[in-house]
Formats: sequence, structure tokens, C-alpha cells
Amino acid sequence: MKRRSAGKPVVRVLPNDRGPASEPAGKALPDSQGELPPVIRRAEVVAFALVALLVICVVAVLYAAKAFFLPVVMAFVVGTMLSPAAGFLERHRIPRSVSAVLIVAGVGAGVAFVIGLISSPLMEWSNRLPELGSLLKDKLHVLDRPLALWQQLQTMLGGGSEGIASFQMPKFDWVQPAVEFLSPTFTEFLLFFATLILFIASWKDLRRALIMTFTDHAARLRTLRILNEIEGHLGGYLLTVTMINLGVGAATGIICVVTGMPNPAGLGALAATLNFFPIIGPVAMFAILTVVGVVAFATLGACLIAPLAFVGIIFLEGHFITPSIIGRRLELNALAVFIALAFWTWLWGPMGGFLSSPLLIVALVLKDHLMPADSPQLPPD
Repeated sequence: MKRRSAGKPVVRVLPNDRGPASEPAGKALPDSQGELPPVIRRAEVVAFALVALLVICVVAVLYAAKAFFLPVVMAFVVGTMLSPAAGFLERHRIPRSVSAVLIVAGVGAGVAFVIGLISSPLMEWSNRLPELGSLLKDKLHVLDRPLALWQQLQTMLGGGSEGIASFQMPKFDWVQPAVEFLSPTFTEFLLFFATLILFIASWKDLRRALIMTFTDHAARLRTLRILNEIEGHLGGYLLTVTMINLGVGAATGIICVVTGMPNPAGLGALAATLNFFPIIGPVAMFAILTVVGVVAFATLGACLIAPLAFVGIIFLEGHFITPSIIGRRLELNALAVFIALAFWTWLWGPMGGFLSSPLLIVALVLKDHLMPADSPQLPPD
């Protein structure tokens, strides 16, 4: 309805003319962005793609430059674990540089002692590989009948008639490549020990420089707390896991003595060493004990006593002892431990498997401080 007032047109809007005819009266239109459905913007997709490309590039660089990054990262992690010991010696008026040399020398002596216990029976057994292979083949003739039945079943189901009617020992061509893969080069050893000594000796200066990089007082305090917590967790993890693994090695050696296994000291030292590698180490030790038992004993029941007892030890250690001690300090999710182990082992081999748990601990500490619990969370289910 229109009318003129003082020569100007005036438009009057009636109440039923406020919106479209299809819109029911009294329904409010959304006036805030919070009521609109979520929309994935192009900038978010680009940011996600860039982050994914960055992660892929970092992984590729770490894989291609393994000879450099593995010793350096190993030295940083081990140096952080050993820093509390250097601080303890420094509080007793021993210079930090001297403490670094003493700690690295002590750790090197312990590692050399364990390697000596392991290498003696390993060299003896490696020289007898052909003889042990034929002996193992003779003792595993018990598998001939199941293999023959399996071949007959395949033939009845229409499978190929070609097969093996008896147990065949695998060739030992894999031994030399495996040793070359497991043993780092002399250059990597030298880089690791040099970086480790220098890192422990200069860790206090590195901490101070990293903290003073930030200008804000809150950022400096947060960085200090992160570094202190990482150092405390890694130092406690190394000490606790070392003591637990020494106990596992001692128990394995006692079991080998009781059951009459050869070289019980070497097998115990090997069990303690392999237990530093989660999941993979115990499985490898079980296989080694089984093979040694098959070679050393005449009956299948006697050769399985030590491996089954070792399984019991690992079950107690993995489900009761380690969670009750380490779980009080830092809770590690089993799936996260397995994924980290698989990734770092694929990336850097056995040493990557050793670093998987410490690196996971560092990531969890960073997550707790950079994404605190009082930050916005998802609603409960």
C-alpha cells in the first residue's frame, strides 16, 4: 500500500508481507555463524595438504640420511637419559666434561661386557652352522608326516602335485646381509659417541640457550617445564627398563641353567639385550631358545621347557611388573607403542625400534604441555 507524503512516496509494509509466502510466520532465521552447518574451506584443505607434504618430506629425509640422523638422534635421546647422572656427579664437584667422559666410558664398558657374553657363543654357533643345520633337520623329521598330509590335502582339493614331502632347512645366505644390516658402520659409531659426549657436556648451556630463545616469560617457563619433564621421564625410563631387563636376563639365565641349556650366561645376556626392543625382542628370543632347545635336547618336550618358561617371564613382566612401575609415571597406550615401534623399525631398523618408546614419551610430554587438558575438548559420548 503506497501513499504520498509531502511529495515523497512512502512504502508501508504490512505484517504478512515480511517474508516469502512459503515461510511460516514466527520462525526466526539464523543470525549467527554458529547455527550454520560446518563448511570445509579451501584454505583449510590447502593447509592440511601442506602439512601432509611436510611430513612426507621429513620422513623421506630421515630415511635417506639415516647414516647421519640415526647416530645424532640416538646421541640426543641417550644423552638426555644420562643427563641426570651427569648432574649428580656435577653436584659432587666433578666437572661436567669429565662426568660426560666417565659416564660414556662406563656405559661403553657395560655394553662391551654384554657383547662379550653374547659374541662368544654366537661365534661358536656361527662356525657350526652347516653341522647344526643338518642336526636340526634330522630332529625335525617329526614334521614330515604333517607336511605329507598337507600335500595330500592339496592334491585332493585340486592343487598342484608339486611340493615338499619332507622338512627342508632354509639356506643360510641371509646371515651375512642380516649382520650387515644390524651392525652400524665405524663412522656411525664414532659420530654417535662424539655427539653423545659433547651433548652431555654442553647440555646445561643448550638448555639455557633454548629457554632464552623466547622473549615471553610464560613461554620460557613452559619450555623449562617441558625440558625438565622430558629429562626426568627419559632418565627414569632408562633406569627402570634397564633394571627390569637385567632381571629378565637373570631369570632367563637361571632357567637355562636349570633346564640344562648350553651357554646360559650368553642366553641370559641376549635376553636382557633383546628385551630393550618391545615386542620384537621377546619374539626373537623365544625363537632362539626354541632352536637352541631343539639342537640341545633329544625330545620335543624337553626343548620347549625353556622357551615356555621364558614366555611366562615375559608375560609377568609385560602385564604386571612394567605397567605397575612405568605406568605410574607416564601412561603409554599399547596401540601407540606398537605403531611407533613399527614405524621407527621400518625407518631406522633395530636402533629405531630401541628409540621408539623414548621418542613416544617425548611426543606425549610435548602434547601434554602444548595441548593441556583444560583446552577445549570434544563433548562426552
